[in-house]
Amino acid sequence: MAEVRVRFPPSPTGYLHIGGARTAIYNWLFARKHNGKFILRIEDTDTERSTQESIDGILNGLKWLGIFWDEGPYFQSEFANEHIETADKLLASGHAYKCFCTKEELESKREAAAAAKGDYRYDRTCRNLTSEQVAAKEEQGLPYVVRFKVADSDGTVGFTDKVLGRIERAYDDIEDFVIVRSNGKPLYLLCNVVDDIRDRITHVIRGQDGVTNTPRQILIYEALGAEVPEFAHMPLTLDLNKAKISKRKHGEIVAVHFYQENGFLPWALCNFLVLLGWSTSDDREIFSREELIETFSLGRINKSNSVFNYRKGDPKFITDPKALNINAHYLRTMPIEELGPLVKEELIKAGLWEDSYDDEKKGWFLATLDLIRSRFHTLKDFVKGGLPYFSDDYPLDPKSVKKNIKKNPGLKEWLPLLAHRFEEISDFSKQETERVTRELAEELEIKPGILINGMRTIVTGLPAGPGLFDVLIAVGRDRVIERMKKAGDLELF
Repeated sequence: MAEVRVRFPPSPTGYLHIGGARTAIYNWLFARKHNGKFILRIEDTDTERSTQESIDGILNGLKWLGIFWDEGPYFQSEFANEHIETADKLLASGHAYKCFCTKEELESKREAAAAAKGDYRYDRTCRNLTSEQVAAKEEQGLPYVVRFKVADSDGTVGFTDKVLGRIERAYDDIEDFVIVRSNGKPLYLLCNVVDDIRDRITHVIRGQDGVTNTPRQILIYEALGAEVPEFAHMPLTLDLNKAKISKRKHGEIVAVHFYQENGFLPWALCNFLVLLGWSTSDDREIFSREELIETFSLGRINKSNSVFNYRKGDPKFITDPKALNINAHYLRTMPIEELGPLVKEELIKAGLWEDSYDDEKKGWFLATLDLIRSRFHTLKDFVKGGLPYFSDDYPLDPKSVKKNIKKNPGLKEWLPLLAHRFEEISDFSKQETERVTRELAEELEIKPGILINGMRTIVTGLPAGPGLFDVLIAVGRDRVIERMKKAGDLELF
């Protein structure tokens, strides 16, 4: 096999969304698998909608995901002259012609076809104009488009898709399609082929919505005498209503920066996106970067569309539950030394960071993260769920107060009493705090759970978490005692 060369050609008309990111990841994986090249090409010829902000968003999104390109970014607009020259070449070789039909004429024919309940296809009115007729129309200043001349035969154009298998399309089913607009600007169909030829692309890996373009693009390759690349069309990503995921319809929840801003880990999101349309024979879901590069193949891409479990407004899930679960797996299993700096960034943003966590309290900081991460899904959870460990200003969960405090009014005296018992022990350890708690419960002739649940509510404000006596050690003796002594003064009973 010649050197594998693939490309990701986003249009900079908005942020990098998960569909585009998945396309980039698939191309990147394929290139890495075959020691090839991954080229980034910005298709910025839509000057009215393309923005520098969108370009920056695409580049930053890919960098955050860890999907780095080997060549580029190239900008399609820089090769505008080459696109026009190629169109002229096709005109000169007889593979294209100038069409002077007006919009009004075409619309009239389209309406007539619809009235007759037939499909409209350009009738090649201008295909056989003589050079003299063309010159005369040009002399009149009549606008024209350039159309590609599809073979007038009973043959077919076909290709073997790496995902969908063999696809054939009859010449009779392909109209003479436009490759240059009347304003002189070449269309995507032509520009894309010209760019892929120049960049020596060997494999075009893109969404299935590109399948209809492929036969026409193959015709252009052949007309230019260029080698046709391999094609692999991935399934589309749909929402629960089977509608295609789009920036316009679904908003920022399908944007890569949404996940970055909501505490996702870059590789966890990559891992999730790969599974939207690809799988292994053993249905594994967790892959390291190296494992996925080794395992990835175009042959394992699914033919059917994938579903993004988009739940707008769901208070439990900010996005697809599988995405959260995969992120949680990485969050809970990654080396704690790697997690520390990531949580530090979140605490700094929330105004909870103390410089001592970098030096004398570093051991406590990392040990605390290791303790509390077992129930967390995103980095943001370390701010909300970790608040009682990093601040004395934290809310009390109303349901926990109702269940664990209000139903046991005796806690107004019992918790301060237990705090004094904690002051008397020399070893504030998990074993000693549990022993003292259970002894007091026995003296009071109450279940230990009443004290344990009451302490959890007062000390952390949270309804659940790691083992309480582990929590007490992490929060620290002084803080625990102070919070429990103040319990009697709170208007909770």
